[in-house]
Amino acid sequence: MIRERRQSLKIAYIFLDFFLSYISVIFATILHFYVISPEKRAFFVPDTGGFFAPGKLFSQNEFLSILTTYSLLGVIFAIGQVFVFIATDLYQPKRIIQPLKETLYILRGVIINLIIILAFLFFYRGHSYSRLIIIYTTINATILISVGHYLFRMYISYLTKKGKFTRNILIVGTEAGAERVLDYIDKYKIFGFSLLGILKEKPQKKVSEKLKPYIKGTIDDLIPFVNKNHVDIVLVALKNDHKQIIKIVQICDAEGIDCRIIPDILEIMTHRARVEDMEGIPILVLRDIPLRNAYHRFVKRTFDIVFSLLVILLTLPLMIVIAILVKISSKGPIFFVQERVGLDRKIFKLIKFRTMYVQDKETSEKTWGKKNDPRVTPIGRFLRKTSLDELPQFFNVLKGDMSVVGPRPERPHFVNQFKNQYEKYMLRHSVKSGITGWAQILGYRGDTPIEKRIEADIYYIENWSLLFDILIILKTIPSMIKNPGE
Repeated sequence: MIRERRQSLKIAYIFLDFFLSYISVIFATILHFYVISPEKRAFFVPDTGGFFAPGKLFSQNEFLSILTTYSLLGVIFAIGQVFVFIATDLYQPKRIIQPLKETLYILRGVIINLIIILAFLFFYRGHSYSRLIIIYTTINATILISVGHYLFRMYISYLTKKGKFTRNILIVGTEAGAERVLDYIDKYKIFGFSLLGILKEKPQKKVSEKLKPYIKGTIDDLIPFVNKNHVDIVLVALKNDHKQIIKIVQICDAEGIDCRIIPDILEIMTHRARVEDMEGIPILVLRDIPLRNAYHRFVKRTFDIVFSLLVILLTLPLMIVIAILVKISSKGPIFFVQERVGLDRKIFKLIKFRTMYVQDKETSEKTWGKKNDPRVTPIGRFLRKTSLDELPQFFNVLKGDMSVVGPRPERPHFVNQFKNQYEKYMLRHSVKSGITGWAQILGYRGDTPIEKRIEADIYYIENWSLLFDILIILKTIPSMIKNPGE
């Protein structure tokens, strides 16, 4: 139901964006050569040596020669733009329904595509394309695509009001899923779902104020209701009544109506839940974690290796200076090595610059850090506030024990303590621990509520993407300045 509509709209947006991106280049070309700088036409040389070489086709007609030469750039720009939008998840419903944010995401995607195009043109020698036209294209594309999306939504809204793009839904049952479906239909009107009504389980059953206006009877009225109304989809929101559910499915099959069932275990499910097929046996996956996918793990691991090597090479002189300062400022080793719990609850040894006076192992592993901790050395206090003490953890990343981005690793003693105190705490170990993470970006550093950290970490785990990692890395330094370490 939702998936089909999302895919249909996504395909429509892809074709629309391809067309508008191509038109952006054509408009920019006309704007440059015929409006802003017409004198530049005297210096225009048609593309006769590239692999497309359209200049050969219209060498006698200046206007057509210019347009066809730049048409290759238009096609490349349009293809790149569509791929960038797909990679940056522009077509997610939550972004489509927020015009202002969508415009910012479109601008970001256009800029990313611009960088790719400039890299391509550096190696392409068929024609020397005007950089001004590329700049005009960026402005045109952002405006045209933003306006195009808005007009497309207006058109879909018009079709929906005319009843040409609607899917009529009947909800059977009033469990938690019914309210969530109602909220979804109201929030994502672009999908064209229309709620005809709700049939409750029993006449005497009380329902929430939100559902009351939609009540059209009870389950016993199902057959008369579908006979009087054009119902496309029946959503079953019943709890622990399998016989009744089977009966409803049979009625829907007899009437040729699409029937969908909302699981009665919503309280333990997330929006990333999905169904797998095992030789015809449907298996409900409660949490679809992106980093369980081998391709995603490969991408993340490759990025971790390249990024950590780069950081180590750039900061090696600084690390040598820090090592000397740590050694001469207090007695003890330069590095502090401690057991932490990482991916799949496995123990690994985390390495960082020592920031405390030497203490016994048991005290170190079972004492929670606090503000103005007297155990911290003077140089250690500076290293903690600037997070420079964590630079050696990039060696943990190279080794494979950690990732650049992920939930912060905790000591085994506190993991055993927290897993009994906080629900879903152990889900943090579904991915590798990180040097920085979404929780840190949100300001949950040091002595902050564990619940907030868990919530942020789970959000990251369920919404991972390489771009999300890059965003977190880019926001890390401003976040460290705003929320320095303890």
